[in-house]
Amino acid sequence: MSGFLPVTRQEMEERGWEQADFVYVIGDAYVDHPSFGHAIISRILEAHGYRVAIISQPDWKEPQSIETFGRPRLGFLVTAGNMDSMVNHYTVSKKRRRTDAYTPGGVMGKRPDYATAVYCQMIRRVYKDVPIVVGGIEASLRRLAHYDYWSDRLRHSILIDSGADLISYGMGERSIVEIADALDAGIPVREITFIRGTVFKCKELLEGADILRLPDYSALKADKRSYAKSFYTQYCNMDSHYGKALAEKYEDFYVVQNPPCAPLSMEEMDEVYALPYERTYHPSYEALGGVPAIAEIKFSLISNRGCFGGCSFCALTFHQGRTVQVRSHASIVDEAKKMTEDKDFKGYIHDVGGPTANFRHPSCQAQLKRGVCPTRQCLFPKPCPHLEVDHTDYIALLRKLRALPGVKKVFIRSGLRFDYMLADKDDSFLEELCRYHVSGQLKVAPEHVAEPVLQKMGKPSHKVYEEFSRRYRRINEKIEKKQYLVPYLMSSHPGCRMQEAVELAEFVRDLGYMPEQVQDFYPTPSTISTCMYYTGLDPRTMEPVYVPKNPHEKALQRALIQYRDPKNREMVEEALTLAGRRDLIGYGPKCLIRPKDKDAGKRGARPAKKKTIRNIHKKKGN
Repeated sequence: MSGFLPVTRQEMEERGWEQADFVYVIGDAYVDHPSFGHAIISRILEAHGYRVAIISQPDWKEPQSIETFGRPRLGFLVTAGNMDSMVNHYTVSKKRRRTDAYTPGGVMGKRPDYATAVYCQMIRRVYKDVPIVVGGIEASLRRLAHYDYWSDRLRHSILIDSGADLISYGMGERSIVEIADALDAGIPVREITFIRGTVFKCKELLEGADILRLPDYSALKADKRSYAKSFYTQYCNMDSHYGKALAEKYEDFYVVQNPPCAPLSMEEMDEVYALPYERTYHPSYEALGGVPAIAEIKFSLISNRGCFGGCSFCALTFHQGRTVQVRSHASIVDEAKKMTEDKDFKGYIHDVGGPTANFRHPSCQAQLKRGVCPTRQCLFPKPCPHLEVDHTDYIALLRKLRALPGVKKVFIRSGLRFDYMLADKDDSFLEELCRYHVSGQLKVAPEHVAEPVLQKMGKPSHKVYEEFSRRYRRINEKIEKKQYLVPYLMSSHPGCRMQEAVELAEFVRDLGYMPEQVQDFYPTPSTISTCMYYTGLDPRTMEPVYVPKNPHEKALQRALIQYRDPKNREMVEEALTLAGRRDLIGYGPKCLIRPKDKDAGKRGARPAKKKTIRNIHKKKGN
């Protein structure tokens, strides 16, 4: 019998089950690997004695596809998958993506838009009164009223649009077991209102309950200022130590968010990752070409979760929280040993990290006692005086992994906070990083260079990046390696006018190559940046923020970063004219483009070959 959980009625019957306790409906292919939320939740429930069956990517046009296992004893669990279904389906320009890495064969279109709500509605048409619990990134980030970029409007809590009974938000290992135990004890789902990390509906609020009343949905919809204030109240109540319950009223009922679950201890993290995962996709997908997403994560190690970095455009605060949680060295090394025994392992561990690879402990001791500061960041605008900067634990972990028989190279491909590395007065980690864990290029994310934009992004001053660049270069000279720093950059973020976009283009000019990674700002649910995009206000200060929304203006800002591409020449000239920077059109070394009439009149003139970091290094013989 397969070690995978049943995906067909036959597989369920082979286990001797007449009925599943939970039927788990998922928008991704079934991949039993701890990088997939559905794998963790299903294995956690299994470890607590519950029978879980999986329905992966049901045909949403046929409600009967939800009946594979019949009615579950306790309820349905529903998730859209590892990504919000709309991010999965559409680019920032709202064009349909061509492939889906979380579907067998990379085929697009195997899940619906707004998948969580659609799956729940399917279940409700067939099973009128069965409990439905939703979770995963889509449900977590849409748990209260939220701006939806794709429909360009404020949407209800997903609890309303889906018809589900409960949301398990954030990392749900604690809450899902409590929900299961409550249902198993015979408590009606409408009475399960007491579990941290959940969201529920009710007609009235309990008298004397410690609940913060958010503005009513009607007020949020009518006034963007009210929404900005409401959002920041949510943001400041995301810590398990002091976060309060929040209530949002809709006509004649409330949606109530209970305080967050407590972070997992190291021992609890180890238990989660020691569960009997098959560590790959279900074998039924083999004939379809497998599941592309497994390629990067199969030989990667999750070291931590949570992030105190505080980037405005990141939703981690709302999903994993700001408290860093880590696995023990023994747990990670044991997983790595098993990895080396895989027939496909070639000696390369692709990653050792998480949201931020070099965070291996909470930011300070006070955080453990009182929680993270609600209105202050650990690294922005400058590192907090109480910030504990220490890479020794991470260095020790990486050394153990490098020493394992069969391991040739250990890469770090998760995000690395360069400002945190710079705050470490000891260069030991940076030196080991350059010596052992970089393969020619280190990718970091300054995102921008203009101070007004960096401030809105929650990123450090550009001077910090410049100082890190110098230190990185000095370390590589010391160890006699030619390795390069590759910056991730973002265009069209709130606060970025054309003048700031030109400033970023000048930075690219001085780099000497066109960055391979450029991202237009993508307004995904429940980030500070998305709140700015929708309201035109910074929710932290309630000050107005310039927001580039016009598609043509966004295209101009992106074209500036990629000004070397001949296809962008007309747009670059228009952008420079709008910014009052026609001084950058000419023949001087600081100019971005040449005058059009001169270019056109040159005999045999051809567009210059696009410069990238790869061909520049090749030309230099590196």
